[in-house]
Amino acid sequence: MHKNGVMYLELFLLACSTLVASRSIVKTLPGFHGHLPFKLETGYIGIGEEEDVQLFYYFVESEGNPEKDPLIIWLAGGPGCTTLHAFFFEIGPMQIQYGKYIHNVPALQVDPNSWTKVANIIYVDAPTLTGYSYTRTLEAARSSDTLSASQTVEFIRKFVRDHPRFSNNPMYVTGISYSGIVIPMVTEELYKGNEEGLEPNINIKGYMAGNPLTDESGDRNSRFEYAYHVALIPKDLFESTKKNCNGEFVKANSKNLLCTSNLVEVDKRVKDINIQSILDHNCQEATSLLKSLYQIKENQICPEANPIKMVLQHSSANSTHRCREDYYNYATIWAKDKRVMRALGVHEGMVKEFRLCNLDMRYSSSKSSMPLYEFDVLSSVIYHKMLTKRNCRALIFSGDHDLMVPYIGTHNWIKSLNLTITDSNWEAWYSNDEVGGYKTTYARDNYSLVFATVKGAGHTAPEFKHKECFEMVKKWFAYESI
Repeated sequence: MHKNGVMYLELFLLACSTLVASRSIVKTLPGFHGHLPFKLETGYIGIGEEEDVQLFYYFVESEGNPEKDPLIIWLAGGPGCTTLHAFFFEIGPMQIQYGKYIHNVPALQVDPNSWTKVANIIYVDAPTLTGYSYTRTLEAARSSDTLSASQTVEFIRKFVRDHPRFSNNPMYVTGISYSGIVIPMVTEELYKGNEEGLEPNINIKGYMAGNPLTDESGDRNSRFEYAYHVALIPKDLFESTKKNCNGEFVKANSKNLLCTSNLVEVDKRVKDINIQSILDHNCQEATSLLKSLYQIKENQICPEANPIKMVLQHSSANSTHRCREDYYNYATIWAKDKRVMRALGVHEGMVKEFRLCNLDMRYSSSKSSMPLYEFDVLSSVIYHKMLTKRNCRALIFSGDHDLMVPYIGTHNWIKSLNLTITDSNWEAWYSNDEVGGYKTTYARDNYSLVFATVKGAGHTAPEFKHKECFEMVKKWFAYESI
């Protein structure tokens, strides 16, 4: 991490001499012909008394009714992954055109299933040193689950303060994957802040989380049961492992040789399975059901773009073995282009190297001389329990082919909330007259929660089932049954 320390010192010195701009309206983008058919604003919001943390955001006004449609903030996973991934691959208004360039910049096209059709969306690069976000001091570069949550709350209040036009829009805290840890924390703090009279008042209505990491141990333990349910491991091995490990697979006793032996056999069965989507071609290193969610190598999720490799791939665009990571490479190339950075209003010189995911944050303090991120909340279930006492709506959805954060673990912690099942219990929901997945609805007093699986989707479900997820949230935002 010594090299990173030098980099952060350079950023600090540059920040001291840089005048922080506010925001700008972006009408054109490199890689797209003509004016953008939606209103895009980008900018920075300073966090903290000295505003040493500068969080970058993309804000797209609703293409429907921006005066009344929900205002949502979208948080990415990682931690440390930029919301540009959501902008291009999950819920955003634009898509990367594989293998195509315009003036040597990866080509873009409009996404007909963008969530911006029904909502005003703030895509924020958080926590610190994510995407185009940066800090003005070395100390401010460090973050944690709790600190990231509090900074996001501050960001939301400042954004609404600066955009009073949207102060009455219903507000939802939303996101994917690792953001499942901070989403309920942020939501609860917004409710509390309103009670304490903080300004501006936020018209918070609820939250939404896709494929959410919620309970680190429980979610990883559920991988074992999920692997059995989808026939990746045989029944006899499942039963033997469950018995010998006493139901604990993540923190199994290393001295329990029978359990250890069973787990080795389990990993042999799944090592060539794509952990993010069990139906996808496996382009990564061997899968392990026990690997920590924080110890994923950089090339497993967001590999660095290799322009030479990209040129070679253009000739095989129809290959049945194309990896999703190949698409991510185009986004990295696009975001690193200086013309793109100028168009987006990125503060010059503050981002030394853009990465889709800053995986320096994946290592705990015990493994780094300069820890960037502390995982200080291993379970956010307690915050969901707090929210059950609020006038609050929740939508939790999971891809049913996700082995990283299986729907089984998500279903388990939802059941632990002891809510009442209302009008549906694992019933099909539909998109274009086809089964889109299955849903269960829960309630307690003024709190409601819909849990839905997305049929055929992997981790980051909207990336896999774009249209289906759009139809699902469109109905939910409109208070309709999905």
